[in-house]
Amino acid sequence: MTAAGGAHDWDDSYAGASPPWDVGRPQLAFVRLADAGALVGSVLDAGCGTGEHTILASRYGTRVLGIDLSSRAIEIARRKADERGVDASFQVFNALRLATLGETFDTVVDSGLFHVFDDAARALYVTALHSVLRPDGHLHLMCFSDRQPGDWGPRRVTEGELRAVFGAGWRIDSLASDTFDINPGLGVLSAQAWLADVVRLASG
Repeated sequence: MTAAGGAHDWDDSYAGASPPWDVGRPQLAFVRLADAGALVGSVLDAGCGTGEHTILASRYGTRVLGIDLSSRAIEIARRKADERGVDASFQVFNALRLATLGETFDTVVDSGLFHVFDDAARALYVTALHSVLRPDGHLHLMCFSDRQPGDWGPRRVTEGELRAVFGAGWRIDSLASDTFDINPGLGVLSAQAWLADVVRLASG
């Protein structure tokens, strides 16, 4: 998971027990997307963490790159891919600087990255996504939802915020409630989420 914080901060998340978002398998929402043929062409997994969604996309025959700010997470992801015999690429990279990556993609996957950014960084991130996603390409994004009670965990995101930030240059094809699975070591098994399918327009 890449965030507005420094790389050292995110490396610390992977130093001991698995962090809340690292459940050791892909989120079920993305398994459904893969089964439905939605992870197509060249795929970018933005904020890939330890690589579960990158590996998932690779198993469906796509060319996929997973990026994360945490070098420790990328090391774990590369080891997982090697152990599972999966041909997946990983790179330590800041998702706010995607325009400098030098690649474009047909599909972008974001599981739990969008919601870590503050307002200013969020706008930068959406602009960065637009720069690397090909026209008519799909962004499949799952983020923490304001329907989640309590104040633990990351910042809640409203439907209105999603529709506002993916305005000009984008088209939201679907925006539905879904659920994040959470590492059971925390004593909480799931959290409310938004799952969005956002299309990058050719102009705007």
